[in-house]
Amino acid sequence: MLRSMYSGISGLKAFQTKLDVVGNNIANVNTVGFKKGRTVFQDMMSQPINGASAPTNIRGGMNPSQVGTGVQLGTIDNVHTQGYRQTTGRPLDLQLEGDGMFVFAQDVAEDATTINIGDSDIYFSRAGNLYFDANDYLVNANGQYLVGQSTDENGNVVSSKIQIPKNAESLSFQSDGTVTYVDENGQTQEAGQIMLAKFSNPGGLEKVGGNMYRTTVNDGAFTDDGTGNINGLEDLFAPEGEGTASIVSGALEMSNVDLSEEFTEMITAQRGFQANTRIITTSDEILQELVNLKR
Repeated sequence: MLRSMYSGISGLKAFQTKLDVVGNNIANVNTVGFKKGRTVFQDMMSQPINGASAPTNIRGGMNPSQVGTGVQLGTIDNVHTQGYRQTTGRPLDLQLEGDGMFVFAQDVAEDATTINIGDSDIYFSRAGNLYFDANDYLVNANGQYLVGQSTDENGNVVSSKIQIPKNAESLSFQSDGTVTYVDENGQTQEAGQIMLAKFSNPGGLEKVGGNMYRTTVNDGAFTDDGTGNINGLEDLFAPEGEGTASIVSGALEMSNVDLSEEFTEMITAQRGFQANTRIITTSDEILQELVNLKR
């Protein structure tokens, strides 16, 4: 059988995957905190016809002759560029302007005031649309607790959920993550400080749905022990500290998908798909001519 037919098949598979990624990007064009995907192709192993030869006294050197066998999917990258700002005016909507991610925890006891990061399921997100639960803790749309830091009764700084008393008259978020409220006596009180996680390779994070990411061994997390796992409060950063983002209240970071770019990529994938189908049909016609030689 002709090698070109199998090359065409590999092209169909590769461009189908590209269309899948482009379709997912377009579907999430208005998803808060979404980071677009990108497909990168690689050529497959080439079949040698003739090897290279070195120059001799009577003849020059010759280059190798190889026939490619098609294309394969190299990587599907998550592109973590800054998304567009959407001003909402809602105080509980927070946007990160710069590097870093919000930290959320689940499997935390309802009556627990502190969070043991090493024993909790920890997730990361750029989506800052927050809400209050029935106990007045700050949570995301999935009900996961926003991780911050506060001072306990012994004066120790600990990882904690952030709670706003029911009698609070107003609430504000500072750019450095400090959460303050005005109590019933008109006094300004501090409820805690939002903490962020920082990664040298955010593309190494694993998407788990719901605008959330999970750590992997290749995300380059800035930790105190270099393991790549967020193990405690010492592995988190305050906003505006050590190169992390600042927090903007009353706004959300929207998707970084550019529709004009995605439609261009869609056209490219469509034409590539059509070209590879033409390779297969042309190879089929050649095979048909070979079969007809017997007549």
